[in-house]
Amino acid sequence: MATSRRTRAIRAGFALGLAAFSPAMAQVPPAESEIAAYRGLHAAAATGDIAAIARLAGDRAALEARDGFGRTPLHVATFRRQRAAILALLQAGADANALENQAYDAVTIAAVADDLETLDLLLANGAKATNITSPYVGTALIAAAHLGHDGVVRSLIRAGAPLDHVNNLHWTALIEAVVLGDGGPRHQACVKALIEAGARLDLTDRDGRTARDLATIRGYDAMVRIMDRR
Repeated sequence: MATSRRTRAIRAGFALGLAAFSPAMAQVPPAESEIAAYRGLHAAAATGDIAAIARLAGDRAALEARDGFGRTPLHVATFRRQRAAILALLQAGADANALENQAYDAVTIAAVADDLETLDLLLANGAKATNITSPYVGTALIAAAHLGHDGVVRSLIRAGAPLDHVNNLHWTALIEAVVLGDGGPRHQACVKALIEAGARLDLTDRDGRTARDLATIRGYDAMVRIMDRR
């Protein structure tokens, strides 16, 4: 009975932690109505109009112009997976690490979208895996681990993403892969990649629980075995 009460209390704690995630704090891609209203470089970025980008990109102010949500043309091109436009903007001097109103950069946008091709393009052209992003004061690596985007996690690790950054929920990428993961193969692969890269196993959440403790509580036995093989 005591164990059952403890388990219920722990699960209630998880629920409180998850409640900290607000839909209003998530990434917001441009709506079709916004895209229809875009002019200049924002319109060119959204549609992948390389000729227009070449014509307009000489205006430095236009490269960093913001829409109503603080998105630059690079953010828009990243949301729209317009890779030729992304490259053209970066080659013209667009800030690869600009943050929009919710503090998301292009790297985190690509990471959340599980868009590995765009992510690698950004990282090869001046974008950083080390940026502190999002309202959670996190990183692209934390976001990718949370979502189980294992290929993205591996790419960000190769690019030097901070393995043990702690966000304002007091979670690391490893802890998020457990707490917000489903325990399935892709989240297991994230855990494995993080551990093999040297992520610390001794860091804890606000309640003093390590990633292994949390995996045990949630019944994610495969994750526990991965951690025990460290």
